[in-house]
Amino acid sequence: MTYSPPPAEELRLIDAELWQLDARRAHLLARRTWLVTVLRQAAAPAQAPAPAIPASGFAPARAEAAVPRVQNVLLVLGGVLLTVAAIAFTLVSWGHLGIAGRALVLGGVTAAVLAAPVPLLARGLRSTGEAVAGLGLALTVLDAYALHEVAFAGADSTGFAAGAAAVLAAGWAAYGTLPRVRELRLPLPAALAAGQLPLLLWAVAAGAGPSVIAGALLVTAAGDTAVALRWAVPAVRVTATAGAFGAGGCGALAAGWLSWSASGPGAAARAALLLLLAAGIAVAAGLRSRAEEHTTGLSVAAGLLAVGALGGLARSVLPAMWTVPAYLVCGVALPAVVRRAALPRALRRGAVLASVAVQGLALVTVVPLVGIALLGPASWVARIWSGAPDGARAAVATEEVWPPYAGTAPLVTAVVAAVLALTVRDGALRARARLTALTAAWATVLVLPPVLDMPYAAGLMVLGVLTAGTLAVAARARGGDLAVTALVLASVTSVAVGFEALAARAATPSVLAVLAVLFAAASTRARLSPVTAPAALVHATALACAAGAAAGWAPQHIALPVLAVPAVAALVAPRTGGAARVPVEVAGGAAGLLAVALAVPAPPMLALVLALCGAITAGAALRPDRRALGHASAALFVLASWVRLAAWEVTAPEAYTLPAALPALVVGVLRRRRGVRASSWAAYGPGLVVALLPSLAAAWTDAHWQRPLLLGAAALLVTLLGARHRLKAPLVLGGAVLALDALHELAPYLVQVTDALPRWVPPALAGLLLLVVGATYERRLRDVRRVREVLGGMD
Repeated sequence: MTYSPPPAEELRLIDAELWQLDARRAHLLARRTWLVTVLRQAAAPAQAPAPAIPASGFAPARAEAAVPRVQNVLLVLGGVLLTVAAIAFTLVSWGHLGIAGRALVLGGVTAAVLAAPVPLLARGLRSTGEAVAGLGLALTVLDAYALHEVAFAGADSTGFAAGAAAVLAAGWAAYGTLPRVRELRLPLPAALAAGQLPLLLWAVAAGAGPSVIAGALLVTAAGDTAVALRWAVPAVRVTATAGAFGAGGCGALAAGWLSWSASGPGAAARAALLLLLAAGIAVAAGLRSRAEEHTTGLSVAAGLLAVGALGGLARSVLPAMWTVPAYLVCGVALPAVVRRAALPRALRRGAVLASVAVQGLALVTVVPLVGIALLGPASWVARIWSGAPDGARAAVATEEVWPPYAGTAPLVTAVVAAVLALTVRDGALRARARLTALTAAWATVLVLPPVLDMPYAAGLMVLGVLTAGTLAVAARARGGDLAVTALVLASVTSVAVGFEALAARAATPSVLAVLAVLFAAASTRARLSPVTAPAALVHATALACAAGAAAGWAPQHIALPVLAVPAVAALVAPRTGGAARVPVEVAGGAAGLLAVALAVPAPPMLALVLALCGAITAGAALRPDRRALGHASAALFVLASWVRLAAWEVTAPEAYTLPAALPALVVGVLRRRRGVRASSWAAYGPGLVVALLPSLAAAWTDAHWQRPLLLGAAALLVTLLGARHRLKAPLVLGGAVLALDALHELAPYLVQVTDALPRWVPPALAGLLLLVVGATYERRLRDVRRVREVLGGMD
């Protein structure tokens, strides 16, 4: 027989076995880690040998920092501390030594520190040599400061700093080119960094003007560029490039500000020379650059600087309003000049990009004027038909809002449009150029009437022609972005001209009629109809309102011609394309809602409008794909009848409920006769509820006997029909209404009987009822189940 230990003993044995398994698994995992490390080090013999695994079986912790990184940190920290100590000595302890002691200490320490990297490099300690060389360079700066304090204390500080920077730059450069020291990477970049200061400080010390200071920065940038192009050492090239961009950028910005603020041709010429110098530096760097993207970027900068130089010269001799056209002409001519110079492809591409940037900036200056031309006419909504303005400029803005120097804006947009349309031949860019050219040409025509201050009628005609032209472009375009852009421009222009036409009573209907016809004609193109057909309906709606208002009609009378728009939409929608059908119907529905809103002040007219809307909706519901509109049509007819009854001051609820209930019941009967699977609640429930419940509520508050009698008879008839045809909804609703109506009629008598009985009779009757119910409990339950089954078997 097998021995089974007690549960406690067995549990202890299992825990001991599991602990041993865990210990063995941990030992094996540690051994595996050690073996993997040994194999990796065997594959890479250059690395240090694998560390021995400790007896405990756990691998040693990994180092978080490499040895060279720790070494560099220590060397830099040591150099910084020594530099701080030297500064403290120079500033604090300097005065305690004599002249000879000072010279001996400074010269000896500096010479020793600068000579120390040579033996360090010979022993292979390059990092240490770099740190010591940095300390020596810092000591030379302290030597210059000490020399100024002792021998040149009365000299100008800025001038002495310029000379000291030049001497230090030359000295550090000579030191960095020594046979053994040239292995160090610090001296030559430090010399370049110091070389950024002499010219700038000399110009400041001499009290030179901004032009000379900008020139000093640009000459310094030219030197940095030459070093960056000729020197192959990476550290030197990076330092020189940073200096060239820093000094050149500051100098170019200063020259650009001088060109923009020049008060005469002389100052503009000096600034132009500086800008051309900066452009020449950029071109020289681009010619020597090996990376095409760098060459292109430098060429873009050179082109912008050249445009700024020549445009500034032209601006100084031309009126202020010609400033933007002057820069634009220079930017347009730039690619042609560069193309004739036979420059590399990257430089020519950069010139083209610079020209595009100039044209884009020129277009930006026209944006405020375009905004005024589009948004300004909206102010006529608040002062509609207040009289035609004196001119097209007064129609869009007042003199305070009109921007200065706007006279050349059409010329700017026209030049850009012509350049883009005639010069861009590349297939990938031509589509975008055409879009921009179309927009620029549209802006030209849009701002032309207010700029020339045309007569009001002429301005409206120009905008109408512009709308027709953009619609023609959209119609002739072969789809794509060009057609979409033209449609958007046409729609925006039509809104602007519509608002502008609100100034004069006679102009408003005429302009809106023309716009409606234009968009209706454009709707003959299927690809345009999703936008143009709803736009035509919107303008037609506005035309109906404007015509009625011009004729002096009241708002409720204007609603009738507005209803012509949804009627047309209902007729046109089936004949339009699939994409245009829904927008047309939405526009027609919006016009119908507007008509209803206009007729609200007059209930009789509102009833007529609602009935006409129901008729239009019923006509649309005849289409197989719009059968659902039949419900909306019925709701509109019912609502129209209710509004008419309310206008006649009819208070009987049956006059409101029966016109809605009877059609609903007829529809239910027809649905069930056609074989549609629908319960009696879905077919007859809504109609019966509308017909019976409001009358029941009125009957309970009616003091006369006619309404309860008629309601009871109707409820009895409905109940009998439900029982005859085994329909649940008529049986339940008719029976409930009949019971409640009978209860209402018997309520007074019940109250009288209750008052006449003694007070002990109700408790006695209740007890007797309980005894009877208890005695026949099982039979009553069976009867209740039978009634429930009968009702459940009905529809």
